[in-house]
Amino acid sequence: MSSSNNYIEQRKNTHLYFSVGGNKYAVNTDNVLEIMKLPELDYPQKLPNNIIGLLKYNNFVINIIDIRFYLDMEVTPYDINKELLIIKTDETIFGIITDKVLGILPFDAALVDAIPFVDHKMIIDSLYKYNNETIFIINIYAIENLLKQHDNQWAEVEIQSLFPQDEVSKSIMSKRTLAIADKSNLKLASGELHAKNKYISFNLNDDSYCIELNFVKEVLKDTSITFVPGTPDFIEGIMNLRGDYITVLNLKKFLGLKASSKNDKNPVIIVKCNELKLALLIDKINELFEFLETDAIDNSDGYFAQELMYNGTLYTILNVDKITSDKRIIVTDM
Repeated sequence: MSSSNNYIEQRKNTHLYFSVGGNKYAVNTDNVLEIMKLPELDYPQKLPNNIIGLLKYNNFVINIIDIRFYLDMEVTPYDINKELLIIKTDETIFGIITDKVLGILPFDAALVDAIPFVDHKMIIDSLYKYNNETIFIINIYAIENLLKQHDNQWAEVEIQSLFPQDEVSKSIMSKRTLAIADKSNLKLASGELHAKNKYISFNLNDDSYCIELNFVKEVLKDTSITFVPGTPDFIEGIMNLRGDYITVLNLKKFLGLKASSKNDKNPVIIVKCNELKLALLIDKINELFEFLETDAIDNSDGYFAQELMYNGTLYTILNVDKITSDKRIIVTDM
């Protein structure tokens, strides 16, 4: 298989997975425009109960859904820590409310099991086994078709009572909604959304950084790292990822940034470039977002490729090509 075909196949099988009601679900990253904390939603008159509200997003008014209605699960109240996925199909954009976004995984097609009894109303069409757990793969096109029906077959719930009613929470959600309205950097193209316009953002100390999604192979919020004696200070160690040993690079030490005390967790972003796969140790994984690079400041010769302003935050884009080609990095085949 050619490298081009490998890239296409990998894009097709890369999924963002999240939790809702104690279960884990996934959608293809190609269909995810953005992740955000729960904003204040509009709820005009009577909406079908599968739609929990409306949100103005880039001059579109989009439906926000809770997949628990489609799955006959108990719908419990929301809090301000819920996260919203903005999803794009070929025809529409809508939002899915989640308990928490867990990470990004390349799904091995051999481990995806299709459900044999799927009908047009089922939003889950396949399963994926990961670390002895089942991740349910969402069929976003089935959701798209159900949204077009506008019927009231769903369980009767007083939707507005599910949202926080205290003034502090309402103020926070209102500010998030205003921030979405104020954004001018994100402009949706009518064609396919490309990975080169998507970024994973994270923190090193108190500063914000991001990496282009097309370099990212996996995102893990915690991993076990084994120290290897005799390696440079910026090599944190190695990690075993499903039998594949990967060098873990301490980004702060490698970039000459101030080192802080270690976290209880070891979040890493696994990248691949120049035929090298590398795990980048960071402080905190933040969000996935899209940004068209018209206003970015170019500095492609160094480790910091560009800077961009998104949603009021200044991000430094890491030059993954420069980092993975650095001769200081010692990689030992295990």
